[in-house]
Amino acid sequence: MLNRIGRVFASAALLASCCLGNAQADDKVINFGIMSTESSQNLKSIWQPFLDDLSKKTGLTVKATFASDYAGLIQGMRFNKVDVAWLGNKAAMEAVDRSGGEIFAQTAAANGAPGYWSLIIARKDSPINSVADMLKHAKELTFGNGDPNSTSGYLVPGYYVFAQNHVDAATAFKRTLNSSHEVNALSVAKGQLDVATFNTESWDRLAVTQPDKVALLKVIWKSPVIPADPMVWRASLPDDEKTKIREFFASYGDTDAEKAVLKNMQMGKFLKSSNDQLLTIRQLELFKQKTEITASTTLDASEKTSRLNEIDAGLAKLQERLSELEKQGNAKAG
Repeated sequence: MLNRIGRVFASAALLASCCLGNAQADDKVINFGIMSTESSQNLKSIWQPFLDDLSKKTGLTVKATFASDYAGLIQGMRFNKVDVAWLGNKAAMEAVDRSGGEIFAQTAAANGAPGYWSLIIARKDSPINSVADMLKHAKELTFGNGDPNSTSGYLVPGYYVFAQNHVDAATAFKRTLNSSHEVNALSVAKGQLDVATFNTESWDRLAVTQPDKVALLKVIWKSPVIPADPMVWRASLPDDEKTKIREFFASYGDTDAEKAVLKNMQMGKFLKSSNDQLLTIRQLELFKQKTEITASTTLDASEKTSRLNEIDAGLAKLQERLSELEKQGNAKAG
């Protein structure tokens, strides 16, 4: 897993340099990174009113940067070419660990949902109706996996569907491809993929932009709830800029005009957040690694024991922090 991420980061360096290289002119320019979960043209029309409001209220010049994969945004933040980014939890974890990122806010669903859900989808006319069906016939199927830095498209199904069933998604199917949420869904609808990862947020968005395609899809698996997407900034941003940005996100959505912008983005008001949002995602990542190491036939017993002990220590530390936060929450509620 880590080697794969390393290779992705290395290949993304040129992308980040080319796509983002000339964006940052001075400290007053905020380069806002957005993952292209659908066409950049669609996303620009959705996000531009919000970014215009951010610029107007903070006095900062805000420039949108659209990237075709999370690695480009993460690498851009690492080299100070992306200042603020809308990321999934898995990508945010990489940004925090590798690129000096810090979570400061969290998106909220327009319907008040506590987060969103990862999905595996198939065409409605497909005989595949469950994970059991999919795994049983995997060698006959073409599978659309998500971006390796995607929480809902890769990490969550990778653990709950594949790791827990001792299956390697890269080799189990007749063919496995990695792509964006929208491309995966449209490919299933067109019959180019048999099954693919997706998520409820992207499903709702596709129902607006291409309802005829959504009508061709069905859900064969739904994950436990995933915390809503975090907003990440460079921890090295000047404090005065952080204050302006934080205050904007905290208050945005109070007016009817702002509510209309958020509605078009399919979001509710932003919530305050921190790097603690990633605790459950980190647990998922470690559980996945533990499952892979336990099932490994190439590691000797001593190496397995050493790695598993290290993972167990990491899991214990995460659980300790989660318990601490739960106590704090109970104390406030009392």
